Amino acid sequence: MKQFNGNIAILGSGNIGISLARGLVKANYAAPGQISLTRRNVDNLAPFAEQGFVVSGDNAAVVAASDVIVLAVLPQQLNQLMDQIRPSVDLKKHLFISVASGVSCADIRSKLGEEAQVVRAMPNTAIAIGQSMTCIATDQASAEYMEEVTRMFETVGAVVKINEDLMTAATALCACGIAFFLRGIRAASQGGVEIGFHADEALKMAVQTAKGAADLLLQMQSHPEQEIDKVTSPKGCTIAGLNEMEHNGFSSSLIKGIKLSAQKAGALYTKE
Repeated sequence: MKQFNGNIAILGSGNIGISLARGLVKANYAAPGQISLTRRNVDNLAPFAEQGFVVSGDNAAVVAASDVIVLAVLPQQLNQLMDQIRPSVDLKKHLFISVASGVSCADIRSKLGEEAQVVRAMPNTAIAIGQSMTCIATDQASAEYMEEVTRMFETVGAVVKINEDLMTAATALCACGIAFFLRGIRAASQGGVEIGFHADEALKMAVQTAKGAADLLLQMQSHPEQEIDKVTSPKGCTIAGLNEMEHNGFSSSLIKGIKLSAQKAGALYTKE
């Protein structure tokens, strides 16, 4: 991969920010010395300084020395962060990437300047192993910047470009969604214990079965129902189990949970 020629600032280096930084280095997108990490408690970043990353508690100074700015704080903290960095913003130089849920490109431009180039990105925690599903969107950033953001997040998983009005929905389906699938795996492993397996055996079997199901869909490019049909036979045990789950609201509860998460995600940020 062609290495990025510039400096990247990740403001708010929590799980997502740190995972992104590691992924960019692992993929040779950027060297550690090109990436600055900030956090309120800089001491927590000491191990990354030892690895060659630039660490700092001064957001404004880091922004002034960077080309790409990743806004990786919680939505509730974003206004304060933007107030800190605004004096250092160069609208002709900087590209802003926001991973804050529920915050529009227009919201960010209203704080940093109407000409600011802003792209929203919504990865999930599988970014830590290079398997994130990241959705990206913008309202007016250039095609060149969108291509660069796509290239950046492709180093840590798959990328889909969507309309900005779907970003809150993407938060629920992909970012929150990873927890929903993890809960499903946990439930399956608990069922395994109840029918006779030790907990560690049941978890290993549930995890691998879930991974196999996902890989089937990705590699075969098929629909879930096509694969379900292959393992359901008349009067069989699989259809009996599926129907019992549906009678108890399995699909309905998952759909309702995703819808509620989307509503909640859209209300996390206040413009004031």
